[in-house]
Amino acid sequence: MGDVREIKNVRTKMKIKIGEKVYDIEISESGCGKVKIVVKGKEFLFGKEEKEISIPQVSLPKRNFLKKEILAPIDGVISEIFIKEADFVKKNQKVLTLSSMKMENELVSEFEGKIKEILVKKGQKIKKDEVLIKLI
Repeated sequence: MGDVREIKNVRTKMKIKIGEKVYDIEISESGCGKVKIVVKGKEFLFGKEEKEISIPQVSLPKRNFLKKEILAPIDGVISEIFIKEADFVKKNQKVLTLSSMKMENELVSEFEGKIKEILVKKGQKIKKDEVLIKLI
């Protein structure tokens, strides 16, 4: 970082050289504890923001974490099933392979639990968000 200099007047004009470029800069106080910096005719205000900022609300689909279900992330065909009903699976354990767009996608369990029901079979076509496996 460069030198820090105290500027006593309210408005200051200066030239700053960065690399080979020289910039005309004007610095002034704009009230309410804000500092205004003008570079090439563009104004930039810095300081404490007094007004309230509204943040847009983003609505995500609600997910019920009490239901232990493995859903299809994309459309495809079930190419392999690595578990059977009543098996106990750990979180991140591979449960099946889904073929889509000439690619094999390994699906892993997001939950730890016992397999309650497998709702698909090898070779079955499935749609995105379809329930594939239910756990207890």
